Amino acid sequence: MDTIFAQATAAGRAGVSVVRISGPDAFKVASDMVGSLPRSHQSALRLVRDSDKSIIDQALVLKFDGPNSFTGEDIVELQLHGSMAVMQAVLRRLSMFPLTRLAEPGEFTRRALENGKLDLAQVEGLSDLIEAETEAQRKQALRVFSGHLGSIVERWRADLIRAAALLEATIDFADEDVPVDVTPEVTTLLEGVSVEMGNEVEGSKIAERIRSGFEVAIVGAPNAGKSTLLNALAGRDAAITSEVAGTTRDIVEVRMHLDGLPVTLLDTAGLRESDDAVEVIGIERAMARAETADLRIFLKQPTDVLPVEPQADDIIVHPKADLFPDVKNGVSGSTGAGLTELVDRVTDVLKSRSSAVGVATHERHRSAMLHTLAGLERVKNILSQGSEQYDIAAEELRSSVRALETVVGRIGVENLLDEIFLSFCIGK
Repeated sequence: MDTIFAQATAAGRAGVSVVRISGPDAFKVASDMVGSLPRSHQSALRLVRDSDKSIIDQALVLKFDGPNSFTGEDIVELQLHGSMAVMQAVLRRLSMFPLTRLAEPGEFTRRALENGKLDLAQVEGLSDLIEAETEAQRKQALRVFSGHLGSIVERWRADLIRAAALLEATIDFADEDVPVDVTPEVTTLLEGVSVEMGNEVEGSKIAERIRSGFEVAIVGAPNAGKSTLLNALAGRDAAITSEVAGTTRDIVEVRMHLDGLPVTLLDTAGLRESDDAVEVIGIERAMARAETADLRIFLKQPTDVLPVEPQADDIIVHPKADLFPDVKNGVSGSTGAGLTELVDRVTDVLKSRSSAVGVATHERHRSAMLHTLAGLERVKNILSQGSEQYDIAAEELRSSVRALETVVGRIGVENLLDEIFLSFCIGK
């Protein structure tokens, strides 16, 4: 296997920049550049030298003996002064060794997966942690990266394997002293896993929203003040505002954070009957996006009739409160009246939904669990037909276990690996 290297910190000037070297010749290569290495998991200050023995920089050198390292291989890290010239010189020197090459995106993490240091869910958690923008995203990604999802899956897997073992023991040792009817115990195991997994599937929808962001659509009649409200919430002129009804034709999106939650606000076209073909397209898009949004803010006067109906948690406010000073539950993007209360209401609704968050954060996780749940339902139906069907039930149960194992990358995910690791930066 090649020895790989890369800059593990962001490109550009910094106080400190880190170069990581991993592979069978990591110690040999590093020794040639810095001299003697410190003991494993310790650091030492060393001079980094070029091929002609001239000094490139002074660095803090850290050594990690495999398999007790991030990748499971021998690793050396050089903590250098964050100069672009220093970094270029060090990377150029590393490229001169015959057995080294620049790492590909995510290759350090991929080696950690291949060497059993991380499961696939942890790899995805690490990617999410690197991309996290809000406190909620950070906490969620850290839970997955810490192996919490893998632990849950392993517990479910152990129960399903126990159930399969009971069935197969009855099949293989029918003439021995083995209970003939193991259906009650197997059913209990399957029910326990099914209930927990069903709850996790429901929670995964919220978890995925925390990862990608909740969508909040601002809905109302033309000239209700939707764009003005969006600009006020965003703190900038994100949407064009005008006294002319129908100004907004396409959906305008603004990304923001509400109490640690990622939120995308959507300014939609005013909902009305129109003969303008372009405006009609905008209205159709607005209605479709409003239907799929996680939450809708309706700017609605009592006399307004809109083709989109509010749902249970949707928020209805009276628009242009500056023109209606006596109205209750009003909001004005022009004066800021009611904005704080509106933001608090949106935050409360989204935080309430987030309380049911699961650990599974990706559609891939949810899909695998749904396949597993469908398989477990088939197993329970087969068991209801009697012990004569145990062999069929055992095979179906083994298929369910294989579906579950794809969550953590035990089997059947080779075609996903390249796509997953391409999202990583070089050096990670």
